[in-house]
Amino acid sequence: MGMRLKQAGLHDFVILEKAATLGGTWRDNTYPGASCDAPSFLYSFSFAQKTDWSRRFAWQSELLGYSTELAIKHGLLPHCRFKAEVTRIAYDEAASTWTLACADGTRIVADFVIAGVGQLNRPSTPAIAGQSTFAGTQFHSAQWNHAAELAGRRIAVIGNAASAVQFVPQIAPLASKLTIFQRSANWLMPRKDRLYAPRTQRLLTRFPGLARLYHDAQWFFFGEMQLTPLMKQVKPVQALARWKSLAHLRRQVKDPALRAKLVPDFPIGAKRVLFNDDYYPALSRPNVELVTDAIDRIEPEGVRSRTGELHAADVIVYATGFKSTDFLAPMQITGRGGRDLKREWAKGARAYLGVTVTGFPNFFMLYGPNTNLGHNSILVMIEAQVGYILDALAKMKTRGVKRIDVKRDVLEAYNRSLQQDLARSVWAATGASWYKLADGTITNNWPHSTIRYQRLLREAKLEDYDT
Repeated sequence: MGMRLKQAGLHDFVILEKAATLGGTWRDNTYPGASCDAPSFLYSFSFAQKTDWSRRFAWQSELLGYSTELAIKHGLLPHCRFKAEVTRIAYDEAASTWTLACADGTRIVADFVIAGVGQLNRPSTPAIAGQSTFAGTQFHSAQWNHAAELAGRRIAVIGNAASAVQFVPQIAPLASKLTIFQRSANWLMPRKDRLYAPRTQRLLTRFPGLARLYHDAQWFFFGEMQLTPLMKQVKPVQALARWKSLAHLRRQVKDPALRAKLVPDFPIGAKRVLFNDDYYPALSRPNVELVTDAIDRIEPEGVRSRTGELHAADVIVYATGFKSTDFLAPMQITGRGGRDLKREWAKGARAYLGVTVTGFPNFFMLYGPNTNLGHNSILVMIEAQVGYILDALAKMKTRGVKRIDVKRDVLEAYNRSLQQDLARSVWAATGASWYKLADGTITNNWPHSTIRYQRLLREAKLEDYDT
């Protein structure tokens, strides 16, 4: 957003960052093996395509380097205020401005607010009886304790999804015993990661158009053609994906008993599909045990399952994801007429196009409700949102409009249609997931192609807003 604001000639903005440095996801997640699920070339901005990625699926350090390099190159650091955690945002109707209060007492007054805090930034650690009594070291995978000694230790990993499948193969060779507690199995597909040859890097750097073509081919064939039909429950595509995933499992896991534990009991795509080539082999190591029994409690010596068995541990790692449906928390956001956003979203977060909410004028979101993807790079969605916001700002200036507030009937009609489409998606075909609330309302995901989303956000229609 900052890069595109500067490109549009808009320089009067500040970026408030609660941490001491830039980086977001790739600053925070430093666990061994941290990498992106989307192919590297898809994880580049269209206007800032990186052409010399080292590998097909970039690791954390390279991703962090890319974002940091862009911030420096585009002159964003002078706009950044670090250790500026926003706690409260309140709208002043008389002045048509927002006042942002930070934890350190700083206050900022702004005409517009753009929330870019993401969906997966607040680690979720389940409350398990006896946690405080554990005699060893315990931490969440998103807050990796690099000082913790892992070599020769008994390690318990609670959780087995996106983060766990990346770090388990890295720490398994170090542990004397590694116990993984699995609540439900995941669908895994071959990742086929590889290093890019130096001559390939040179070729794509020399011919940026070729790099763009490579990006577009992956966006269209990997995401739009293969994974979009999967989430829409196109039966032949589901059958093919299921066959491919099970074949991957059969190739990598020879033990029938272990293999049986790794077959999910829900349709492929209903939860996040994982791409990985080394998790299954790690499970077959003699020092690794997969436990599917529910956890009863944690004791000083380890984790006890409901069967009564104690699994001894010196270290516990929680690979239990994030608080994904509590959007924009813990900030307190107050709009027109004293509207509290948390109350507005008491039955689930919702927004027009995932960007604006009725009663909160000149307040925009990036990666807001129902804009997460299960089939493509989130950067595609964020770029569409950034373009939409820039178009809205330009039209407001041209027409002399001071504020815009999405009409209630526009937001309601959009979300009725959206939830009807989500009810037909594969995500509705399973119980709990981080995509939805306890009542089954899907608050996180976008149910269509990125092409459709880009088309919807191609221009900001001010007739959808009260001015």
